[in-house]
Amino acid sequence: MDGVAGGLSRSHGICMTMGTAATMTAAAETLGLALPGSSSIPAADSAHALMAAACGRRIVEMVWQDLIPSRFLTAASFDNAIAVDMALGGSTNAVIHLIAMARRAGVALDLARFDAISRTVPVLADIRPSGRHLMEDFYYAGGLRGLLSRLREALDLTCPNVCGLTLGETLEGAAVFDDAVIRPLTDPVSAEGGTAVLFGSLAPDGCVIKKTACDPRFLHHQGKAVVFRDYADLEARLDDPALDVTADSVLVLQNCGPVGAPGMPEWGMLPIPQKLLREGVRDMVRISDARMSGTSYGTCVLHVAPEAHIGGPLALVRDGDTIRLDVEGRRLDLLADEAELAARRAAWTPRPAPYGRGYGAMYAAHVGQADTGCDFDFLQAGPPTPEPEIH
Repeated sequence: MDGVAGGLSRSHGICMTMGTAATMTAAAETLGLALPGSSSIPAADSAHALMAAACGRRIVEMVWQDLIPSRFLTAASFDNAIAVDMALGGSTNAVIHLIAMARRAGVALDLARFDAISRTVPVLADIRPSGRHLMEDFYYAGGLRGLLSRLREALDLTCPNVCGLTLGETLEGAAVFDDAVIRPLTDPVSAEGGTAVLFGSLAPDGCVIKKTACDPRFLHHQGKAVVFRDYADLEARLDDPALDVTADSVLVLQNCGPVGAPGMPEWGMLPIPQKLLREGVRDMVRISDARMSGTSYGTCVLHVAPEAHIGGPLALVRDGDTIRLDVEGRRLDLLADEAELAARRAAWTPRPAPYGRGYGAMYAAHVGQADTGCDFDFLQAGPPTPEPEIH
């Protein structure tokens, strides 16, 4: 056991899989905010020191050239970043982060754009949790520049970069050295992007699923809901032998969104009940208004919006309700009688606010839902702040 624990963290650095950190460094480089080739260097590789020195030199030059982030953050560069996220089988958290970044930059970006790009960009990076390899393998196979070189047709190559070149110019000489890790377009991991966006009666403002990390048999599934009203309820009852749950059930976790948790924790990969684990069950449909780690896997529907805490349809789900998941059709629906749902809504009462004053109260009043980036409304792009007058 000591050997296993010692091997989990082989060095300093981020997760060794395509988690949120690896996804977002790749997105930052694609957006033009990082030097080409810098995002996927393993933490212990000596190229890191060279990259750090190059960054130090370049940032001084950028100050003299008056190059600021708004020069790089355009609708086209965000489309490029989304395409890369999809080709990497990247973290579902990238959806929230990129929407928040875009809105702060004054760029209109919504969930529909993610799904439109996902439909046209294949997964080429064979990296866990969607594939077989690790981030170190990815770097030595050609890294992000190698991947970008294979995605040329899906990218706007005219987008500028902090190094003063266009994206297309930075890809000169880029190559892939291992087709097993960075697949050719003719042999993708998946014909579509790693993340799918769903809408429906249970998620009118949208939700997401990393479909490349799911058991394929659940991509179209209908089952009875087993509902947990919050994470404490989940912990208390999930492993109760008397819990009425089967492998075909749909686990539903409520009140774990931006306001309800508060803070939208990474609770979306709900554990499999112990009694099902003993039967050999390793995946089942799980739905929540929470997030999950980019290293997580399974049929987990996340970021359901609006969240349960503010009265989204997720709050109205009861044990035994039928839920239908159709990833190909991009639908998530609660199959319940409209009159019954109306009665439940009339009887629904908000849960007490987590905080009555201070920062927590300010947070709850101003944080957005998952489909708008979970960002403060007052930090989104607006009129410029005037320079203070000097008297």
